[in-house]
Amino acid sequence: MFDIDSIFSSDGTLSRHITGFRTRSQQLEMAQAIADTIAKHRILVAEAGTGTGKTLAYLVPALLAGGKVIISTGTKTLQDQLFNRDIPTVRAALKIPVTIALLKGRANYICHYYLERALQDTHLSFITRDEIQYLQQIERYANNSKNGDKSGLSEVPENAVIWQQVTSTRDSCLGSECPSYKKCFVMEARKQALAADVVVVNHHLFFADVMLRDEGLSELLPACNTVIFDEAHQLPETASLFFGESISTGQLLDLARDAKVEAIQAAGDFAELPNAIAAMEKAARDLRLTVVEDNTRLSLAAIKQNAGFSAALDNLLEKLKMLAKQLENQAERSEGLENCWQRTNNHLYLIQRWRDETEMQGHVRWIEIYNQALQLNATPLSIAEIFQKQMIASPRAWIFTSATLSVKKDFTHYNEEMGLVTAQTACWESPFNFAEQALLYVPVGLPEPQHRTYTDQVVQAALPVLRASRGRAFFLCTSLRAMQRVYELLQTADEFDFPLLLQGQGSRSYMLERFRELNNAILIGSQSFWEGVDVRGEALSLVIIDKLPFAPPDDPVLAARIEKINSEGRNAFMEYQLPRAVINLKQGAGRLIRDEADRGVLMICDPRLTTKAYGKQIWQSLPPMKRTRDLVEVEHFFNAK
Repeated sequence: MFDIDSIFSSDGTLSRHITGFRTRSQQLEMAQAIADTIAKHRILVAEAGTGTGKTLAYLVPALLAGGKVIISTGTKTLQDQLFNRDIPTVRAALKIPVTIALLKGRANYICHYYLERALQDTHLSFITRDEIQYLQQIERYANNSKNGDKSGLSEVPENAVIWQQVTSTRDSCLGSECPSYKKCFVMEARKQALAADVVVVNHHLFFADVMLRDEGLSELLPACNTVIFDEAHQLPETASLFFGESISTGQLLDLARDAKVEAIQAAGDFAELPNAIAAMEKAARDLRLTVVEDNTRLSLAAIKQNAGFSAALDNLLEKLKMLAKQLENQAERSEGLENCWQRTNNHLYLIQRWRDETEMQGHVRWIEIYNQALQLNATPLSIAEIFQKQMIASPRAWIFTSATLSVKKDFTHYNEEMGLVTAQTACWESPFNFAEQALLYVPVGLPEPQHRTYTDQVVQAALPVLRASRGRAFFLCTSLRAMQRVYELLQTADEFDFPLLLQGQGSRSYMLERFRELNNAILIGSQSFWEGVDVRGEALSLVIIDKLPFAPPDDPVLAARIEKINSEGRNAFMEYQLPRAVINLKQGAGRLIRDEADRGVLMICDPRLTTKAYGKQIWQSLPPMKRTRDLVEVEHFFNAK
């Protein structure tokens, strides 16, 4: 019989098998709490500060308990790390013969049907010479690969356009009607997941499946004893996305592209079909053109002011109906045409629902504008009840863990948002010595964040700190506009020659690699670098945060939720906006101290931290670092060894 205490002890199983393993009381307590939760089929919401070692704390009891375990992570990177490194390490240490499977969304696997179609298609003239070369590499890889996971073909860039031609979506998959169904990589991955003891997924896949019964988890969940969500602070956002409905002009253009190829290959003698496809494609593009803004969100009230939008949406519905009629005539001629007909009907249904006031009660309807596409969204005002229904379907253990779930160790906000009314909660502080290792600096004399020169003054306050730290900094901004302005100002600053890296100049992994290599760089980033980034050692000795990360109050979903909470006589700012900002801030601040040898300064520029009554609640939620408002003290900190 395994004993958790002895496994985590200084001369225990983990210590003997894992290089650099150290006993931490927080990790042991967390492992014991998780073992108890699994044994009693309970719900646990667990916050574990940086350095606790939460991955081992949940893997050991989960593997020991037996039964089927689903582990859901925030990113595909963390998914790969768990599958390739962490779980095999624990399995070897414990000498338990558990089987593991990795399950990703279908867009990560090559589709034999669409690959074959791309190879046969003489109309792919818009594809470049590089893309043709990539297509040949993908064909070779698909013939030799056991899993068809595109991450195994590093020679083809992840963002190459050709991937869209050789993978399927939930809309475009032909399912059991597909001629290549028996050798399908997605189906093979699902089979392995069904047979495995431990299945590693990500949050997007988990919720896509729970809501859409799409990716094979609907068969996995009933047999599962334990569900563990790592990086669980991301769940409210992901759940909102999947518990709602959306349809984009991008999906309509994909439908047009697929329908054109199918029409040529299976219904070349039917002239009306290409015309109907072209008319729908034009109507979708025209709808996007009715909004001049880029990369923004608009509420239903705002879009109603746009007369052109409503007319364009009417026209699109009409053209979709005409296309559905023509496809119905030809659907029996190929599985592909049948699929295009079903997709057309589904898109039509979603757009009609989005327009219907009564159908969308309890949802907020809004529009997101991208560079090339426009998306209609309906998001539930609350996800709590929907998620509760999924959890009570059958008894099992549910574990939610992250470094950032509470406000001053209070989990009320998170539990209410997720509907975890019966959950037990626990909080373990980081084992790092923050009082010695870190300093919180809030500069004096800065204006309120809405002041027009705020960002310029933030940079002026940051310059002496950046000089004292000799670069080696993350400059985290709450908006892309502020990020760009910080970059411009630092580029032209006097006597300032540290290397500058700007988010977007390369992939996140490339930027981090460059940052570590340079050893004195300043990386200026926005949302991408607030979380999931780990730079240990002296290369990162300063984290500057331009302002408290309150979500913009004009965001349509946030505005509707605020209105709902306030209309119930509650205080939306204290109950909803402030806790969310605290959790986001804790994520950004968490980039600074990543191991017990790290030292650094956290500079939060926002004066509201000291001028507003709620400021105290915010800094008390941060790790217990020493605080100062004196620049000289900051300079002394950097000079001390």
